[in-house]
Amino acid sequence: MKKIASFTIDHTILPKGMYTSRVDGDVTTYDIRMRRPNVEEVLTNGSIHTIEHLFATYVRNSEFTDNIIYFGPMGCRTGCYFLTRGMDGQDVIKLAREAFQFIASYEGEIPGVSAIECGNYRDHDLAQAKIDAADMVKVLTGYTNLEYPTK
Repeated sequence: MKKIASFTIDHTILPKGMYTSRVDGDVTTYDIRMRRPNVEEVLTNGSIHTIEHLFATYVRNSEFTDNIIYFGPMGCRTGCYFLTRGMDGQDVIKLAREAFQFIASYEGEIPGVSAIECGNYRDHDLAQAKIDAADMVKVLTGYTNLEYPTK
């Protein structure tokens, strides 16, 4: 079988950041890398699940609501994928930074956390999600380059 594009990225040199993973017509997939692969501990299930709920809620309530396709965790738990339609890359970075800032300062009930709304509603960790999000605010502050690093 042909190797998929995301497996051709050299994960041994991949720092935290945000990268254009692929472009399919007007839909762009962004790789939001929150941990250095195979170097740092991965995100906990509770944290990444809470980040998913809060980030998705924030961006789907932003001025770009019609441009948001998907936000969700990577299976390796080193980051998330963010899919948008028809958005400028710098606007996507700004929106992601704002979403992480929202999470970092969030107080209250996590949206969509009930047995009716979520398939694993008991597995959330707001305290750790806030720490992880605050770290990404620092990473994305002043961030402009969406290209994967090369050796």
